[in-house]
Amino acid sequence: MTRTRLTAEERQEQLIAAAVQAFSQNGYAGTTTDQVARLAGVSQPYVIRLFRTKQELFLAAVQHAGARIEAKWRAAAEREATLESLGQAYKELLEEPELTSMLLHGFAAAGDPAIGDPVRACFGGLYEVVRELTGATDEEASDFFAFGMLLTCMGAMRLVGPDAVPPQPWARGLLSTFGKK
Repeated sequence: MTRTRLTAEERQEQLIAAAVQAFSQNGYAGTTTDQVARLAGVSQPYVIRLFRTKQELFLAAVQHAGARIEAKWRAAAEREATLESLGQAYKELLEEPELTSMLLHGFAAAGDPAIGDPVRACFGGLYEVVRELTGATDEEASDFFAFGMLLTCMGAMRLVGPDAVPPQPWARGLLSTFGKK
């Protein structure tokens, strides 16, 4: 069996994908660089050589998730630059729950000053992208993000997305507007 040698950029992308998977499952505190290395099929010292610290790897994973959402929104805006089209694109991203879970873990770890500023910048950047692409007012963008956070939380609880469980009675009302926004 022949092994294909990856470029440094491809190896870095592979490590970030493994980091998103690991951190989205176990959070910042519950994930080690060794776990990420095993998922990526590399040594733990190699992970440290590329990212220096677990914190830098975590931030790269948060940035990856934010960049993936932004790219999806930009593609949707090329077809139709409305909040509805961006909302539909976000719903499609719920089929990749590790992305939204990664952001939730980033928000949860934002109490750490070294993590908080980059996470806030990522979220703020997404807010500005929505305003730029759609021309939404602050109020409209706020409503858009509020509903998006509801969907993100519902996805984290596995009430929407690819592995959704049947919703409990309290969730039905919240989910009743899912197809209407």
